[in-house]
Amino acid sequence: MATTGGDVDLRHHGDADTAPGLVDFAVNVRPGTPPSWLAQRIAASVGDLAAYPDPGPARRAVAHRHGRSADEVLLTAGAAEAFVLLARVLRPRRAVVVHPQFTEPEAALRAAGHEVDRAILPPDFTLDPDAVPPEADLVMVGNPTNPTSVLHPAATLAELARPGRVLVVDEAFADCVPGEPESLCTRDDLPGLVVVRSLTKTWGLAGLRAGYLLAPPDLVRLLADAQPLWSVSTPALVATVACSSPPALAEADAWARGLAEHRADLARRLDEIGVAVTPGASASFLLVRVPHAERLRAALLEQKIAVRRGDTFPGLGADWLRVAVRDTENNARLVRALAELL
Repeated sequence: MATTGGDVDLRHHGDADTAPGLVDFAVNVRPGTPPSWLAQRIAASVGDLAAYPDPGPARRAVAHRHGRSADEVLLTAGAAEAFVLLARVLRPRRAVVVHPQFTEPEAALRAAGHEVDRAILPPDFTLDPDAVPPEADLVMVGNPTNPTSVLHPAATLAELARPGRVLVVDEAFADCVPGEPESLCTRDDLPGLVVVRSLTKTWGLAGLRAGYLLAPPDLVRLLADAQPLWSVSTPALVATVACSSPPALAEADAWARGLAEHRADLARRLDEIGVAVTPGASASFLLVRVPHAERLRAALLEQKIAVRRGDTFPGLGADWLRVAVRDTENNARLVRALAELL
């Protein structure tokens, strides 16, 4: 059964908007991944499947990457498991999710029986700390945010942290930003801060489920106690170590720089044909506003092009679409199709 927030299906995701044979602008996974060197390491780990997974090396690798201690790291089966664990362990009196954003955090909270309030940001979706009620003791926000692609300043996010509050920042797309200047991963001085990361998007590991969170050690222990034993598989642990290495981080940063060029070009082309693009995009997708978006999405499907519907994100509506940034050729194909349909 779908988990809803009363008005939208919170469990609708981009994979439901695409299918084999379509040019995929609906899913935000980096094309052409996993790279061969990573696929080879994952394949080699199959020889170790008779042994139970040992998370120690991966925890240490993640901790080293972010300048944290290993007891501040919890490895998870993708970011989605992190949200479920948080929802099951925490007992907030007032949980607030900043929207529009990835819907799984709210879905997990509701599935665990929590009431959820929404802080809806108006276009252009920049974060205003005053939009969050001061009495909120659990706040969830994305950075850069899915689906808006807006990158919030680290200093603005830090304003949301305070004693007695858990602040969860979803950084699943942080490595889309060269140098990750607004990441809070290194901040162990902010009370109650939890940063959730995913290896799914940049490394093409949606089917492997690899992610982690960074949090104070006492909270990590509580979450670990609620986590099923051996939740993260040996191949996912191997991938986590590999993706935390200096060569992998350099590769991701180089990809992020190329992504920025493709994103700016796609935004410019869309603007030229009259498509309203949310400004300040920093992730691997753009949020656009067009009249009759659902009819337009259906027409694109007839041309074998898939885009993500926007009306399942709280705070958006029937005139919004999310489009992934692809290479120059495929971006041009999307723009041509839209120009003919608008």
